[in-house]
Amino acid sequence: MSECLLGIDLGTSAVKALLTTLNGAVVASASAEYPIEQPQPDRAEQAPDMWLRAVAGAVRAVLAQAPQNRIVAIGLSGQMHGTVLLGADHRPLAPAVIWPDRRSVEEVQEITERIGAQRLYAITGSPIATGFQAATVRWFQRHAPELWRQVQRILLPKDYLRFWLTGVFATDPSDAAGALLFDEVRRDWSDELLALLEIRRSQLPPVQPSASICGRLCEEAAQALGLPAGLPVATGAADTACSLLGAGVVRSDQLLMTISTGGQLAQPCESVRIDAQGRIHTFCSALEPGEGRAGWYQMGAMLAAGLALHWLREQLYDDPTSVSYDRMMALASEAPPGADGLLFLPYLVGERTPYMDPTARGVFFGLTLSHRRSHLIRAVVEGVTLAACNAYGVLRELGASPRQIVLAGGGARSRFWQQVVADVFGAPVQALRTAEQSAAGACILAGAALGAFDAVEAAHAWAHYADPVQPDGERHRFYQERLRAFRALYQRNAGHFV
Repeated sequence: MSECLLGIDLGTSAVKALLTTLNGAVVASASAEYPIEQPQPDRAEQAPDMWLRAVAGAVRAVLAQAPQNRIVAIGLSGQMHGTVLLGADHRPLAPAVIWPDRRSVEEVQEITERIGAQRLYAITGSPIATGFQAATVRWFQRHAPELWRQVQRILLPKDYLRFWLTGVFATDPSDAAGALLFDEVRRDWSDELLALLEIRRSQLPPVQPSASICGRLCEEAAQALGLPAGLPVATGAADTACSLLGAGVVRSDQLLMTISTGGQLAQPCESVRIDAQGRIHTFCSALEPGEGRAGWYQMGAMLAAGLALHWLREQLYDDPTSVSYDRMMALASEAPPGADGLLFLPYLVGERTPYMDPTARGVFFGLTLSHRRSHLIRAVVEGVTLAACNAYGVLRELGASPRQIVLAGGGARSRFWQQVVADVFGAPVQALRTAEQSAAGACILAGAALGAFDAVEAAHAWAHYADPVQPDGERHRFYQERLRAFRALYQRNAGHFV
């Protein structure tokens, strides 16, 4: 019987459960999906009880795959920014409001104006956006005052799961940072922001290190999961922070680029680096700072990466689900770099980094009668990658100089897309081969909390990569010209989007 760690990643559309040995070998994995409810076009909600049922299903599925293994600790990861409001009975007062929610546009503007953009960045390391907890709380205060008066606790999604598992209210610096109520330097709730938003400190959970034991599995949750009560549960971290651990990206000379529905660039750093123009987010990592450890990370976010390719597939094919993305990538490779002059802005749902522009829209520029499906697909792949490189420009301004680019997400599975990234960035790219890296990061935090190993050493040892893909110098110079045209295309049209 092997001793194992259980990682639970409470994602936006599914929960993932991962069972690993103390050496990082994957024993079993399972997932359970759930929908995003949209009662109105600008809403994005989920029922917390639905999360709990999905967690129980995924964990039981993992246990069925590996009945002879003994779990020694549980680690947690979860979607960032969301809001769960609890009443006096510690039950949710309303559905959880999650990060894609856009109801709080006016509240974002109000908070930024009241405290001042520069002061907000200095405290939190980030601009505020709709769906972030600070904005959501302000929306409830203004639009649902009777409900707000009943609120006793305000939790992030992962922290609600932990409360159900252990009965303990707690959070960690990485997830708390994404609430935009947090002091990045002090690594604690900001009294200034709490006063501004009339939030009592007692309504927020205490902040504990990610790699610490915050409680033990209670009897009710143990029965639901099929596990013995009393198992230690680690505090855990936000999904991006866990993803960095699971990808082995924990040094300041590394960059993690994720191509999933959206896209992210995450750069670990050993001190707080804040962009005075508010183009990026600086959040706490899952590591405590000190002794050369990267206690923070800078993040650039693109809203439509794989989403843009999914949208294109829906438009190009009568039966989209019958067309694999591998087939689309093969077709894209038939078109030349630059897609014979076709340029694509992937701003189908607005854009975060570097523009923070919710009004930005997608553009195909340079279409001619000679363009075919292959050109359209290649233009989308190149456009998403150019958008990532455009976001990376901000990180570079602030001192980023990675020697390793790790590529993760669905896009990382395509050798063609790996080559486009290498050519656009002009740097070697290694695709991550570690499955479910956020859940793997949660396992690492659980083991580190037990004292079984050091989190940084485990992150390096557990991550697995494909062979590096080298850039082509001539194509890199070509793409640098395309990047200038890409930026100019947005700038010329920024005032005309509707």
